[in-house]
Amino acid sequence: MASDGAEVKAGLRPGWFGRGLAAAGRLVLDQLYPPGCMACNAPLVASDGLCPQCHGHLRVITRPYCPVLGLPFASDQGAGALSAEALADPPPFARARAAVAYGEVAQALVGRLKYGDRPELAQFCARLMAGAGDDFWGEHPILVPVPLHVSRLRFRRYNQSLLLAQAVGRLTGLEVDAHLILRHRRTRQQVGLSGDGRLRNVQGAFSLHPRALERARGRRVVLVDDVYTTGATVKAVTRTLLRGGVAGVDVLTFARVVIGGDDTI
Repeated sequence: MASDGAEVKAGLRPGWFGRGLAAAGRLVLDQLYPPGCMACNAPLVASDGLCPQCHGHLRVITRPYCPVLGLPFASDQGAGALSAEALADPPPFARARAAVAYGEVAQALVGRLKYGDRPELAQFCARLMAGAGDDFWGEHPILVPVPLHVSRLRFRRYNQSLLLAQAVGRLTGLEVDAHLILRHRRTRQQVGLSGDGRLRNVQGAFSLHPRALERARGRRVVLVDDVYTTGATVKAVTRTLLRGGVAGVDVLTFARVVIGGDDTI
């Protein structure tokens, strides 16, 4: 009969061999396809990162910012100060947060994630999003991705918002519910539409799961999307959730357009 030590060694061999094989595979891939910047493809020593130039142009949103819309303030406006946009058009959701301001680098990352068949970029974006949504996590909300219509999902093969929600969920330990809200009507892409056009485009496009309240169980919802532009989509989804009795809604995106900035979408 084999000794206990022999059994332990025998049990370790497959795992050791597998790890060694995986490391060798990564080394070969790095030789064939050298790691590159996720935004511009500039050569890097390690994968899953940005080159110094792109990193310098990625504008992370930090305090001070509007407590409702998450828009960055140029200076501290004092406790409870709201942005002009939040005062002029109060949103149906409670709070919105974004990791970065929409710009050239953020646009490249979102474009590659969304249209460039680069689902692995969701993990990088999610690391920044998890920090941006830190105010939300103590309430143990459900992460709900903004849904795609089934026809668009078949064309793209994945929903980038779901990938982001799943990656944030792994980092925070929170539940993801991809079916709480449904997009039952196909809409035009929002890119290029005016603010009013975006609102009309998504009006009546969403519906709740028939057992939404049972699935939510009294918890708040954090809607997850890639970019906050005018907020038309997340506002439409929020109104649908609140009409169905969901306790409360916050919004988390990777990027957001900063009013008055030079970048549009």
